[in-house]
Order: sequence, then structure tokens, then C-alpha cells
Amino acid sequence: MKHGRFLLGLALSAGLAIAGAGSAVAQDKQAPAGPPDQKAMMEAMQKAATPGDAHKKLEPFVGTFDAKVKMWMDPSKPPEESAGTAENKWVLGNRWVEMQYQGTFMGQPFSGIGYTGYDNVAKKYVGTWMDTASTGVMLSSGSMAGKVMKSSATMSDPMTGKASKASTKVTFGDNDHYTMEMSAPGPDGKMVKVMEIQYSRKK
Repeated sequence: MKHGRFLLGLALSAGLAIAGAGSAVAQDKQAPAGPPDQKAMMEAMQKAATPGDAHKKLEPFVGTFDAKVKMWMDPSKPPEESAGTAENKWVLGNRWVEMQYQGTFMGQPFSGIGYTGYDNVAKKYVGTWMDTASTGVMLSSGSMAGKVMKSSATMSDPMTGKASKASTKVTFGDNDHYTMEMSAPGPDGKMVKVMEIQYSRKK
């Protein structure tokens, strides 16, 4: 947020009369802006901080779910399959859904934690994801249309040491089921599906 503005200094080297007149004009133009409107600023901050309808659309995430995972390490081969449990809950006054996952990855114990919310200012769904398979964090942002949320994501690629892009799509079948699909660049650089997780609510 910018509370001030850069001021331009005006220098006039003409006669005294012109200089005097120019100085008066310059002082008028250079008058510093007054303090920010405190009421308007507080109203804007309150609006930005208040959960709304976009946040309510995340409600189907909330609960405890069984997860069936398919991961394609090589697009030309069958996927690796595993299972896990996701426990998702509202945090920070229903501003974020915290997602905690416990399962296995390539036969080893695996856990992860992420947060999904809606940024009222950017007008985007945003998310983070961290897990035991990495020391990095995946950042995502996107939108929701109907029962489908699509996001673009970035994460660190351990093979190249650079940021790698990915895309995710979450489809809500009903209040008890949703599917997450992730795509990433394949060997030829084209986006291919690398993961699919089907979530079913525990009864």
C-alpha cells in the first residue's frame, strides 16, 4: 500500500517576478498529500479480511477422507498406487482449510500439510503444500467454476535445481467425494498427468 507520492522539484531561473510566481505554483503542486483516510483504510482492510461466499465453496474439503493415490513416475508405465488419510479442517476463523495427509510414497511413510484459501484482494484461490518428500513448498493460485477448481503451481525441481510449473484440477463429485489431478511437464515438455487422488469421506 502506498501512502505517499514522489514529488517533482521545479527550478525556475527566469526573472524575480517569474521565479516568484513559479515558486508559488511549485509549492502548490508539491504540497504533500495528507495522511491516508483512516476510515477508508480500515474499511478496505476489514473487507479484505472477511471470509465470504468464495470461502464457503471450500466447505466440501472439510472432514476426514480416505485417499486412493495413483502416481505416474513414467508416463509410459502403469502408475504407482498407494493409500492414505486426509484430515482437513477450517483454521484462522474459516479463512483457510488446513489439510494434513498421512500415507505412503514408494513404500515409505509419507506425510504432508497444506493450506487452501481465497484471497479477497487478488480474487484468486491460493494454496501452499509441504511434505516429507521435499524441503520446498508448492505455491498455487487459481479459480473455481461450478464444482471444478483449476490452479497453476510452482515448486522446486530437484533434478534441475530450478522452479518447475505444474497445474492442478480439483473436481467435487458431491459433498463426500472429490478428486485431485496434477499435471506437470513430461519428457517432451508437454503437460501430462502425474498424479490422481480420489478422496472419499469417512463415515
